[in-house]
Amino acid sequence: MRRTHPDLAVWAPHARDSVDLVLGEIRVPMARDGHWWHAAVDAAPGDRYAFCLDGGPERPDPRSLSQPDGPHARSALVDLAAHDWQDSSWPGQPLRGASIYELHIGTFTADGTFDAAIGKLDHLVALGISLVEVMPVAAFPGERGWGYDGVAPYAVHEVYGGAAACQRFVDACHQRGLGVLLDVVYNHLGPSGNYLAEFGPYFTDHYATPWGSAVNLDGAGSDEVRAYLVDNALMWLRDFHFDGLRLDAVHELHDGRAEHVLEELARRTDELAASLDRPLTLIAESDRNDPRTVLPRDDTGSGLGLSGQWADDIHHALHVALTGETQGYYSDFADPAALEKVLRTPFFHDGTWSSFRGRHHGRPVDLDRTPPWRFVASVQTHDQVGNRATGDRLSQLVSPGRLAAAAALLLTSPYTPMLFMGEEWGASTPWQYFTDHQEPELAHAVSEGRAREFAAHGWATNVPDPQAVSTFESSTLDWAEVAMGVHAELLEWYAALLRLRRDVPALSAVDAPEVRRNGATIRVHRGDHVVLINLGSYDAAMPGDVVLAFGAVDGGGTEQVTVGPDSVAILRQRR
Repeated sequence: MRRTHPDLAVWAPHARDSVDLVLGEIRVPMARDGHWWHAAVDAAPGDRYAFCLDGGPERPDPRSLSQPDGPHARSALVDLAAHDWQDSSWPGQPLRGASIYELHIGTFTADGTFDAAIGKLDHLVALGISLVEVMPVAAFPGERGWGYDGVAPYAVHEVYGGAAACQRFVDACHQRGLGVLLDVVYNHLGPSGNYLAEFGPYFTDHYATPWGSAVNLDGAGSDEVRAYLVDNALMWLRDFHFDGLRLDAVHELHDGRAEHVLEELARRTDELAASLDRPLTLIAESDRNDPRTVLPRDDTGSGLGLSGQWADDIHHALHVALTGETQGYYSDFADPAALEKVLRTPFFHDGTWSSFRGRHHGRPVDLDRTPPWRFVASVQTHDQVGNRATGDRLSQLVSPGRLAAAAALLLTSPYTPMLFMGEEWGASTPWQYFTDHQEPELAHAVSEGRAREFAAHGWATNVPDPQAVSTFESSTLDWAEVAMGVHAELLEWYAALLRLRRDVPALSAVDAPEVRRNGATIRVHRGDHVVLINLGSYDAAMPGDVVLAFGAVDGGGTEQVTVGPDSVAILRQRR
């Protein structure tokens, strides 16, 4: 059914004389209103359109909701109100008390679509997950990619099923009691298909980022650039019913204004949450180790007011303790006290010297003002696995007993835990860096650059080619493993830990754990429960009653519980 769009509009201050709307076979001159251009047309969902600035080539809509033929081609009209939502009774899922599961739609299932992912949601429910975090879905050239090179932030990648499939996925999650977060990238756009600079001052050379020019958040013309990002965030929360957003690398959002764009986004999100009457969550990935990211907004200007932030120091300390690796940024965490510190406070670097950075780093956390649940902790993430030379997971580095120990430390901590897809069964599939760049010179540069980067770190051999289809295929989860041998044992261990975390409030309490480490033996006291981990070669023992155990654990009905090498037990202490 065709209908009249009262206003197709585009912000194009760089257009000197004209902007034309190209719709099907017709070309319509747009009316100018300041830096905005408007046209009323007769169109229907699915119709393809583009804009031409000053008689130039066709360009997709910067706010396109669909790029069926890729981000170089025309946009398609989408009616976001067409979905018949079934989640009217959904109360929302706050961050406090949540357990997060990070997944990549393209490799979560063999089909790599939102609809296929719906078929695995019952697995997450049975596991005990409460929030699903979907890696970026903004449209990018080609079929395969992590999603961080998106160039059409408003459009859902067509290979995953597009906007309608995304809405179906969120609706299906809510019907199963699962909240959904979306990973969004506002600090840069990808290198191919990025036409924003032709329309207006979306970028600035005033700041530099690892990906080139920064997004223009505080220079001339930045009001509309900020609105472009904030409107995008609110669209996902309002029109797609997401329960929150994970904000990629916010330390590269350079903004000198009195109200930082993150503070503005947090304020607008809180306003939307009040109008929707359900909680909405913003989680920052930040390299600054600055608790002000999650401090409340107040008249002192001390906090940005986001809900939570990733705390990578926790991952690093756990990784070093379990693997013994100390190269690169892991060198800072070779300190034997690192593990004990991060189990009590989220930042190992809280104003301390960082040998990797060659400077002091971070700020102390006042846990009375910023409770530990605001910090998202993990033992594996897409970054920490995928940015290794061969994408080897922790399951390919350590024994099942150490995987179980990592899970126990994470899931009995006061932080908000996050799992990376497949972690819960010790997936044998790697998670590698894969791309599908269409320009031969860009594809070659990425492949060569990846090899050089790891050669510089001493990992010169067997770096998978990001452009190879096999790299993508090998990163796809093998769901047949779930019921097999030690994979099934690990899955039950994770599920049991998540049940225990829900049933025993002390295991997720905000008070800092008491941590005792004696060589390779680690004891973490949480209320009247103790997590006893043995990473050594000899038995460890202490009194108590076994609640959960993995590996060589002997309760024996005696006063002492014996935990063998690479084994873990959760004990209830006797009064």
